Amino acid sequence: MSRDEIPAPGPDDRFEYLIEHLQDAIVEFDMAGGDPIVRSVNPAFIDVFGYEPTDIVGESLNDVIVPPWLSEQAESLDERTASGEINYRRVRRQTTDGLREFLYRGIPYRTDVGDRAGFAVYTDLTDRSRHEQRLEVVGRILRHNLRNRVTVLDGAVQKLRAELDDPTASAREELDRIEGAVTALEALSGEANEIHHLLDSSPATNPRIDAAPLVRDVVGDYRDDYPAATVETDLPDTLPVAATERLESAVGALIENAIEHNPEPSPWLRVAAADAGDGWVDLVVADDAPPIPAMERDVVTGDRRISQTYHGSGLGLWLAAWTAERFGGDIAFGKSDAGGNRVRLRLQRVS
Repeated sequence: MSRDEIPAPGPDDRFEYLIEHLQDAIVEFDMAGGDPIVRSVNPAFIDVFGYEPTDIVGESLNDVIVPPWLSEQAESLDERTASGEINYRRVRRQTTDGLREFLYRGIPYRTDVGDRAGFAVYTDLTDRSRHEQRLEVVGRILRHNLRNRVTVLDGAVQKLRAELDDPTASAREELDRIEGAVTALEALSGEANEIHHLLDSSPATNPRIDAAPLVRDVVGDYRDDYPAATVETDLPDTLPVAATERLESAVGALIENAIEHNPEPSPWLRVAAADAGDGWVDLVVADDAPPIPAMERDVVTGDRRISQTYHGSGLGLWLAAWTAERFGGDIAFGKSDAGGNRVRLRLQRVS
């Protein structure tokens, strides 16, 4: 039987009973002009997404649960649905509590009069995916980077020991390497500690914080710690977002990355905030540093799976990404106007 010949579900009480009691969120929709218009939702959809039937029935499914920056992906899935193709993909969708990750299954069918309709089934993967990813990242990065830095320390110490009776420029160079490795270990330990506190804390109920003064304070601290760096800001007077004081660590991690990974003697960066529309706010750290390796960006955003080869070299980007996720937002990477990196945290605006 071809996809176009999948029969419409009949008025079967057992079928209705199944839909009503499944824990997966299910939407029945009609395709109108290539857009899925919601016909009905099951109770699990209300529980998972937080929207009442009166908020969504008769509306475009995309307009309600697809974030604007993911609309192109949704339109691609809709094109497959309109052509009778079954969809099966991991997606991020907007709930009343922010973004969550789902396994999406789109099942099209023809109505009795030949119109295209279908079901959208969403299995919430957010908690499981994040938990598995975080355990894997922390384990791999700590094992890989701590082992490498301990190796550097051990080799440098052995070389210095052999030259104690006759210190040379080479000995001083090795001492600099030791100090650099120790500094890196301290930073890694601090980031791991911040991540532990983030993941160990209970989710806040109705989180709210004014990000503008928080970001200004963080920038002030880094200006003091790195006087050679130029840290510009472009911030509104007030910027209430759905987050807690944990946002401070995320912003600090991005600023520190931008400075520490810039080989120039006077690094430049700008910390800015802007309204992204539709109830979202962007916090952006732009720099003139060398580009973050594509592998590091891809594993953080989930575009590439973590492996023995691909796991990233530090915890700063993970700390920023997981903080944004904690509050229903996300992280994205791009190129700055200065030719460096542009890292964006997107958070929900609160009134």
